[in-house]
Amino acid sequence: MAIVLRMLAIFLMLAPCAASAATSYVRAGRLLDVEQGRMLDDQIIRIVDGRIASIGPWQEAPTDGPVTDWSTYTVLPGLMDMHTHLADFGQTNNVAEPLLHSQAEVAILSVKNARDTLRAGFTSVRDVGTFRAFGDVALRDGIANGWVEGPRMTVAGAYITVPGGGGEVTGFAADVQVPADMRRGVARNADEVRERARDLFQHGADFLKLIATGAVLAQGTEPGALEMSEAEIRAAVEEAGRNGRYVTAHAHGAEGIKAAIRAGVRSIEHASLIDDEGIALAQQKGVWLVMDVYNGDYIEEVGRREGWPADILRKNRETTDVQRAGFRKAVKAGARIAFGTDAGVFPHGQNARQFAYMVANGMTPLQAIRSATLEPARLVGREQDLGAIAPGRFADLIAVEGDPLTDIRALERVQAVIKGGALVR
Repeated sequence: MAIVLRMLAIFLMLAPCAASAATSYVRAGRLLDVEQGRMLDDQIIRIVDGRIASIGPWQEAPTDGPVTDWSTYTVLPGLMDMHTHLADFGQTNNVAEPLLHSQAEVAILSVKNARDTLRAGFTSVRDVGTFRAFGDVALRDGIANGWVEGPRMTVAGAYITVPGGGGEVTGFAADVQVPADMRRGVARNADEVRERARDLFQHGADFLKLIATGAVLAQGTEPGALEMSEAEIRAAVEEAGRNGRYVTAHAHGAEGIKAAIRAGVRSIEHASLIDDEGIALAQQKGVWLVMDVYNGDYIEEVGRREGWPADILRKNRETTDVQRAGFRKAVKAGARIAFGTDAGVFPHGQNARQFAYMVANGMTPLQAIRSATLEPARLVGREQDLGAIAPGRFADLIAVEGDPLTDIRALERVQAVIKGGALVR
């Protein structure tokens, strides 16, 4: 009898919650079903407690919740960017820029970056490294707690890099002391890689970001040069596996790309100098390529105008066109490609400029949109929650004018955003 009474009490406590579930609706003039690749006219999306409950043809206005009228817009799933740097100052002509700002300044700026990104229609991002360790963790948690307006985030915590490598602040006098929090992920061998990985996971990282090759934007490193050995990369992959996590690798150079894929990473960032063997290996292993094919033009234009260091401009010129050629080959080969921009090199909120570059380099508009919806959801292992307008997924929605399947630049002009059922703008 006591068990029955206890169960009845639990039921009575839960019953009011079910009855008071928050219900709202969105009327979509056109709705892009990214899974089926079709456009549906005049649809109504029912949202319950921040998730999509049902989708169907509009008939009449419901009476059990408010309706957001997007009947003059095309509605898509919230966009996802797999390569951002929200918790950092942007690139400038000063290689010591990261040293000029306190942790507090970076935190305040990251709030603005998050807001700008969300309002541009990117409701989820993967933040792939910050110079000041764990600033991205704090931002992610602030957004999740409702203290900060921003996209859903998965974060790396810090870069794992070799001393003086592409994940270090470089280019200043030899006797300058870099703050310890900017060197949290520096590792000299496989054992230190494991130690750094454990530390990052212990303090809130969702995945690991390795700097496997040199970088375009770090002085004293070359993009094609392998900086981490395959054994070191594998050590990170093994440690991530023990924690139920994964590894992504910054890898411009062809040999670094192949070493990282053989070692078991889930995605490759940049892939600027990828060769045919690397594309085939990525396909064989099911590895995503995250290729930032827009920002080479931004670096060339703004970097030349603002006087960025000559070797950075040189490396950018040496990688931009060949990266786009590799992208075209990867698209033609049917490789997995996830949308990633390196936002932070250019201003946050301009992420959607990359879509036109992806279409110009071989993708159809639908493929480009899927690269920023379905593919990222799969990459981060959240395809049950994100990436499509479908029952059970979070109600992350954007509205644009026109048809992005015929004018991909419509995604640069997002008119309205809903995240988790709540209207952002």
